[in-house]
Amino acid sequence: MKAILLSRTGDPSVLEYVEVATPRPGVGEVLVRADTIGVSMPELLVRRGTYAWMPPLPAIPGIEMSGTIAELGPGVTGRAVGEPVFVSARDLPVRAGCYAEYIAVPAAAAHALPPGCDLEAASCLSNYQVAYHLLHTASRGVAAHTVLVHTAAGGVGSAAVQLARIAGMRVVGIAGSEAKRQAVLALGAEHAINYRTEDVVARVREATEGRGADLILDPVGGKGFARNFAMLAALGMVISYGRLDGPPDPGFVQAMRDNSAISPAVRFFTIHSFDDRPDIRAAATRALLEHLSTGAIRPLIHARLKLADARLAHEMLESGEVIGKIVMKP
Repeated sequence: MKAILLSRTGDPSVLEYVEVATPRPGVGEVLVRADTIGVSMPELLVRRGTYAWMPPLPAIPGIEMSGTIAELGPGVTGRAVGEPVFVSARDLPVRAGCYAEYIAVPAAAAHALPPGCDLEAASCLSNYQVAYHLLHTASRGVAAHTVLVHTAAGGVGSAAVQLARIAGMRVVGIAGSEAKRQAVLALGAEHAINYRTEDVVARVREATEGRGADLILDPVGGKGFARNFAMLAALGMVISYGRLDGPPDPGFVQAMRDNSAISPAVRFFTIHSFDDRPDIRAAATRALLEHLSTGAIRPLIHARLKLADARLAHEMLESGEVIGKIVMKP
């Protein structure tokens, strides 16, 4: 089969399109033939060698794919060849393996798609998994009527906008271009702000009638993290779930003190908190598959590339111009 092989870390040129042996399903496993493969930020971190959960090299990267069951391993019951499924490497011992034409996984890791689920859309669910937990798990204890979503036109950001709207929340999205701002509005956000041309803090206060946002989702970090607390409502929470500009500057603690009258909270979140909780992961995935089957969520596809073009996919994602999601076809 064809696959992308990562033998050493570095820039996108280290991604090799190669021929490797097609895996065979072992006891309790199924072989899945890929239909669509999602491209996500964790794969860029793996390629760079900076991911905290690096697979041993050489490895086939990739954390998500949709496809159909091609073969049943010994002992597998209740599954059928041809069954459409979603595979998440978060359910596997090693967080990798999906940049390939085939993958062999435990039967429980091949989530059956309910009727009405589009295979291409299903390949984007890893972003929705993160967004779901940001809104419904990491934010526990906060009555979030209004949510502020940074990088709202990105993979996780666009998923968060849609899921927040489903949950009845008002959404203020932050994006970095007029095209991205319009895309965020089209996803259902009540307000979308271009951080390159507008005063974000002033616009958020205006959009929330001076109250601020109950929940702020920030994957950016860096020096700008501190300004979140000037946009937060009383008893609100800022969730940091990424470091696009590096770790949050320690100065954010002073910003919390400066805004102590609103009793602010901050949480540093990673979905790896659930690595040993398959029940929590499965419950979220079931909820997302139901939303997908009814058309309540519709992944925003920026580009459809061939698996052979994985280098280009990474270059595009690193450019900052992607609106939504890049997917690859084997």
